[in-house]
Amino acid sequence: MNHDVRPTSATKDVLSTHSVFGAPCWVSLTSRDQKATEEFYTAVLGWEWQSAKLGDRFRVALADGTPVAGIAAVASMWQMAVAWTPYFAVPSADEAVARAQERGGTTAVGPLSFPPGRAALLADRDGATFGIWEGELVADWESWREAQPAFIRLHTRDAFDAAIFYGEVFEWASDRPGCCEVRYEGGEVVLRSRGDVVARIESGALGSAPDPSIRPHWQVHFAVADVAACARAAEVHGGSVLSKGLEEAVLRDPDGAQFTVTSRRER
Repeated sequence: MNHDVRPTSATKDVLSTHSVFGAPCWVSLTSRDQKATEEFYTAVLGWEWQSAKLGDRFRVALADGTPVAGIAAVASMWQMAVAWTPYFAVPSADEAVARAQERGGTTAVGPLSFPPGRAALLADRDGATFGIWEGELVADWESWREAQPAFIRLHTRDAFDAAIFYGEVFEWASDRPGCCEVRYEGGEVVLRSRGDVVARIESGALGSAPDPSIRPHWQVHFAVADVAACARAAEVHGGSVLSKGLEEAVLRDPDGAQFTVTSRRER
């Protein structure tokens, strides 16, 4: 997880993972070519960039001045897949990792200390990769949600089985104040935090499919004003359009990372 902006002490309690636990709180991209990645997402999503405290290979993307995503140009060096990964806020990284492992998940990295918090990278029992974050958030959670990420969607083998796994790991629908609400709506499992839809889980992915876009994975959706313009910019700047509709398009960046742009009207 990439960081650059520290909240003030006056807002620390409001911005901690204790206040939004179990909900997505950040998204991060592993890439090979930092310069090409920045140029692509600037052209497609209008992002600006600032340095991160973790080193030269790490950058923070800004949308209208608000930190919205982290970029880590470490895919080749660390032999990691090029992909977007969502991070979920947890009160305790150690406890969340233990719960995931007890339920058949695996841990790839961590928990490791990344001041002002701790992070880990995991996979659920169907192989979908996700991260967890304990500590102060990079930006105010509501400002981050409004700035660009619309929501995340898990494409998985069995939505109900996945909802049970994540629900137990992140204590969804528990008695704890501030926990996420889970409901089955329109053929999907829908996750809400503070009344907002923050994640969806749908069945149908194939665990043994040769195409990674068909295997279980989390897909990050970014809210944009003009879906068609984003799709055109992606193609002009070395990316590709996997599918496109009036309100949504699935894009792939030059490194191969897949993401979705969604019309702000559909949030």
